[in-house]
Amino acid sequence: MTTLLRSFCLTALFTGLAATASAAQFKGVIIDQTCSAKAELRLAGVPQTLQGGMIVAEAHTRECALMPACQKSGYGIFTWDNKFFKFDEAGSRKALDAIKASKKEDDLEVEVTGELQGDVIKVTALKLL
Repeated sequence: MTTLLRSFCLTALFTGLAATASAAQFKGVIIDQTCSAKAELRLAGVPQTLQGGMIVAEAHTRECALMPACQKSGYGIFTWDNKFFKFDEAGSRKALDAIKASKKEDDLEVEVTGELQGDVIKVTALKLL
């Protein structure tokens, strides 16, 4: 009975630890969800060449990110390993505030702290670099 109780307690403990997500840091460029598809790395053209990627994300302008349709779509981060992660609603608001406060015209590099839940980051902190 004691062994069964210990097994149950250990299983409950490990399950609880696995369910507890920890904050992570992400570095990359803020881009709105509407324009994020342009930055996706892909093969195109004849001959086949790589298109998209960080060069496109860095060239995304502040003016575009502030357009009503782009604001409405929400924001995310395009990372240096060519992945896009959406921000939760609160994170999108933080991103919008940071974009509005920034004087940079493009290359909106950012450091984000938050919890990754699927492909969405629940943002706890966001800082333009």
